[in-house]
Amino acid sequence: MARPRNDIEAGQERLVEIACAMIEERGAHALTMQDLASRAGMSSANLYRYFEGKDALLEAMAEYWFRPKVAVMEAVLASDLPPRRKMYEFFARRFVLIRDAWRADPVAHQTYMELGEEYFEQVRSYVDLADHYLCEIIGEAMAEGFFAGLEVDEALSLVNQMVAPYCALSTMTMAMERLSEDKLARIIDAVFDGLSGVDRGARSVSGLRAA
Repeated sequence: MARPRNDIEAGQERLVEIACAMIEERGAHALTMQDLASRAGMSSANLYRYFEGKDALLEAMAEYWFRPKVAVMEAVLASDLPPRRKMYEFFARRFVLIRDAWRADPVAHQTYMELGEEYFEQVRSYVDLADHYLCEIIGEAMAEGFFAGLEVDEALSLVNQMVAPYCALSTMTMAMERLSEDKLARIIDAVFDGLSGVDRGARSVSGLRAA
């Protein structure tokens, strides 16, 4: 759901904000369309003018939650930063947003994480969008000679694994107290200085064995 442009969209935005408040107060499983209608001071029939069902409501809630993260990604992508700095900002700015929300209310943050896991289909498109934008940054880096010997998709997979604590929400939550922008910067430097398709001796040729 984009920013409101008419009365219906304004009503949807208000209902999403009410639904978020209800979840933070009572947990994800306490949210029902009937309770939302009651809290909003409208009939159930009127509520369905705005959302045809709970899935549609959850999709709008996902858009609302991810909106500032998408805005950050798009701002970084549109910048003229070099690829190394761009990749750092791409992860760091979202990390700070999420960390601040976690610090403000860890219980509410965990509730949103559980809701996202339960209704992953409603958030999948945002995960895919982040990967798409990251591929653009990787492509820019490759054009400057980084990640030699790797295809874009392989580099994407490797980068995501290396920075998982800063972008995978469940992993981030578990490690939050040990994460920092400085550590992320070192990881991104390691990505740019070392990631390639060249075998430098770590890969086994005949199975694992003791040194």
